[in-house]
Amino acid sequence: IKEDFEIIDKKQIPSTAELKNEEKEKTEEGRWSAPILSLAKKASENLALSYGNALKSASLVGFIPKAVSNDSTAKTSARCHTMEERANLMNMMKLSIKILIQSALSLGRTLDSDFPPLQQFFVVLEHCLKHGLKAKKTFIGQNKSFFGPLELVEKLCPEASDIATSVKNLPELKTAVGRGRAWLYLALMQKKLADYLKVLLDHKHLLSEFYEPDALMMEEEGAVIAGLLVGLNVIDANLCLKGEDLDSQVGVIDFSLYLKETQDSDGKQDGGITAVLDQKHYVEELNRHLSCTVADLQNKIDCLEKTNSKLQEELAAATDRIGALQEEQQQLKQQNEFIRERSEKSVEVTKEDTKVELDTYKQSRQGLDEMYSDVWKQLKEEKKIRMELEKELELQIGMKTEMEIAMKLLEKDTHEKQDTLVALRQQLEEVKAINLQMFHKSQNAECSLQQQTEAISSFEGKTNEMMSSMKQMEERLQHAEKAREAAEERCTKMKQELAARLDTYRQQMCQLDSKCSTLEKELKSEKEQRQSLQKELHQEKDATTLLKTELQQMEGLKKELRKLQDEKQHLEKVCEDQEQALQEMGLHLSQSKLKMEDIKEVNKALKGHTWLKDDEATHCKQCEKEFSISRRKHHCRNCGDIFCNTCSSNELALPSYPKPVRVCDTCHTLLLQRCSSNSS
Repeated sequence: IKEDFEIIDKKQIPSTAELKNEEKEKTEEGRWSAPILSLAKKASENLALSYGNALKSASLVGFIPKAVSNDSTAKTSARCHTMEERANLMNMMKLSIKILIQSALSLGRTLDSDFPPLQQFFVVLEHCLKHGLKAKKTFIGQNKSFFGPLELVEKLCPEASDIATSVKNLPELKTAVGRGRAWLYLALMQKKLADYLKVLLDHKHLLSEFYEPDALMMEEEGAVIAGLLVGLNVIDANLCLKGEDLDSQVGVIDFSLYLKETQDSDGKQDGGITAVLDQKHYVEELNRHLSCTVADLQNKIDCLEKTNSKLQEELAAATDRIGALQEEQQQLKQQNEFIRERSEKSVEVTKEDTKVELDTYKQSRQGLDEMYSDVWKQLKEEKKIRMELEKELELQIGMKTEMEIAMKLLEKDTHEKQDTLVALRQQLEEVKAINLQMFHKSQNAECSLQQQTEAISSFEGKTNEMMSSMKQMEERLQHAEKAREAAEERCTKMKQELAARLDTYRQQMCQLDSKCSTLEKELKSEKEQRQSLQKELHQEKDATTLLKTELQQMEGLKKELRKLQDEKQHLEKVCEDQEQALQEMGLHLSQSKLKMEDIKEVNKALKGHTWLKDDEATHCKQCEKEFSISRRKHHCRNCGDIFCNTCSSNELALPSYPKPVRVCDTCHTLLLQRCSSNSS
């Protein structure tokens, strides 16, 4: 990579000894009284040593031929070449910054774009930024532009967005080189050129896309140049970009500017101008620091006000939500009371209905018991009648053969009666089933059912006995056949009586049939009643299930009420916490307001202070002792007055100084009191 330099004869280049002597004379004549400008003085003294070496090395760039034997020697020679270029560019950068600072301080005014040292500074800076740039291929050809790395500053530092937008909005600039030059002009006017380059150097992984690995911006020389650019914050530049053609400027370094013999103009100028400039720059630096602190505090106050408004909105929303929840809670309580009253009424109604049904069931049960007792009585009477008939048959068996017909008829009647008895037994079994079903519903009816079953079993035993007696009757009939002849005469007499008795028996059987039909009807009605009772029981079960579901819903509502109460308590706690936070924010706001007032007072006090000249003070302001060779003068960096060593032996860190500096006793006590009040 070759750089463009203007070559001058070696005879015109001064030696290092001459340059050092010139520097010593300049340093003796020029006095640096302001604390901020002392940094520029030290930088210029350090740069004086490399003055002659930079010019000599710059004149020899690109003119020393070297033989290339093989690849390794070529690589080493290329590395040496790039290292020499980096060293030359860094030395030229030091030289241009030194000359620019000296010339700006000697003039004592803002610099224009026509100022030659400023133009040469931008040319050297442009060469430094172009060193080691990668060539990007386009449709037109290869293109090298240092505006690409500068565009990264907008992403890394949001403060540089104004510069980027203003550069893009300039209609006169058509090339990337012109935009890069305009960007450098604006950054210098903002006094943030060193900060922006430092941000770029901190992100070298992004710069690797634009620069080669051995470029100046990728090595330590870039960090050194960024540190040297800090001294340019002393200079005030007013550069106009509208009328200049930045695209077509030729970036050639003019070494004649650095070889001119600087006339001894510092001794001719008044020492008062330097003091005024020192005071001006000191006050500007103080004002800049104070304006930064004030802006930070204002931003904090705005943030606190925004958070306060947000918290107030959240509190209002929370209060509205609490009110809505309270209304919902009252509605739920009313619904709960209504459901409870309704359930209690339904329970009372069901209790009354069950009582009425139990009474009707008991009454029907009593009627059935009475019917059963009547039927049993009738059966007993029939049994007694049958026993009487059997006795009469035993007496009349031995009468006549017609008696057999009568006996057959009687047997038929008995068979019919047995059928009726079987039917009655079936009915009794059905009644037993009904009684067993009723037994599960009422425990009081068990005893009566057991007695009835016992009576039925006894009746069956008696029927068995009747069968055995019938067998005995048959045996007796066989014996009576022998005595039948004797009984024929008596039989004729008894026929009429038997016929009359048969009529009575038939009438009794008709009555029994009618009674059985009535009993069947009653049983059917009882079955219908039983079915209706079962339907009512199902309905009652459905009602009970509904009541259970309502009770479960009530329990769910209770749980929801508990949850709502817990949420209410949580919201109350949140409201209390927010109120406490608001109180704390109010305290912080009051403290910040107090701090703002203190800062305003400090600013007012600082604006009133002036930097006293050494000639004006002959006595110490505090002890009023006269200054001499042993008792020297010392400035207080806070108030600007002159004191002796004993009265200004204290040191404190001020807003305009990062390190502790000399302060008088009165300022020391005032600053300590202010720090203690701020900390409390």
